[in-house]
Amino acid sequence: MKPLSVRLHVHGDLDFFLVPRTRGGQVERRLSEKTSVKDVIESCGIPHPEVDLILVNGQAVDFAYVVTGDAEIELYPPGIQYSNFREKRLQATVITVFVADGHLGKLVRDLRLLGIDVAYDPAAEDRQLVKIATSENRALLTRDRRLLMRAAVHYGYYLRSQNPLQQTIEVLRRFELGSILSPFSRCLRCNALLEPTEKEKIISQLEPLTK
Repeated sequence: MKPLSVRLHVHGDLDFFLVPRTRGGQVERRLSEKTSVKDVIESCGIPHPEVDLILVNGQAVDFAYVVTGDAEIELYPPGIQYSNFREKRLQATVITVFVADGHLGKLVRDLRLLGIDVAYDPAAEDRQLVKIATSENRALLTRDRRLLMRAAVHYGYYLRSQNPLQQTIEVLRRFELGSILSPFSRCLRCNALLEPTEKEKIISQLEPLTK
């Protein structure tokens, strides 16, 4: 079989995932066989949940599309407006619940402080995170690129920063959560919503300096 020539053009901040020598928005690949566009994308280091629109030779496709010939592939992240292909978006337009990887404890605290529903277990294994994300339709937050590339993961986000405050800002912007923030409405430990109660009913459970 004649090798296939594929050129990828990445838009927005997707070049964050490219190795330094290929950054600049364009990557070329030679394929020895027919390959799914998902595998082509992730061979360049870009997790599929970071891609919202794929154009192959000008036609919108999904991740199952198989590249069978020479191709020009355009990749767009969420947040970029493209009126001609609005119905072809691959990522959910509204996501308000999340599951976070074990190394993101400070981010989880900050998001819960703002009232965001974030499932979190610092001891959870990758397979457990994927199961929670899929069964509860949550977006997976992580800095593990390979975890985000698992086929079972539909929605997710790779945190660019290692700073918890910047990570919080990233999540709020990426998922447009500003309108649903409800500070101090959720337990920072268990993620449950707080409920009002009379002080007399719980005074015996309070710490001495909080009574």
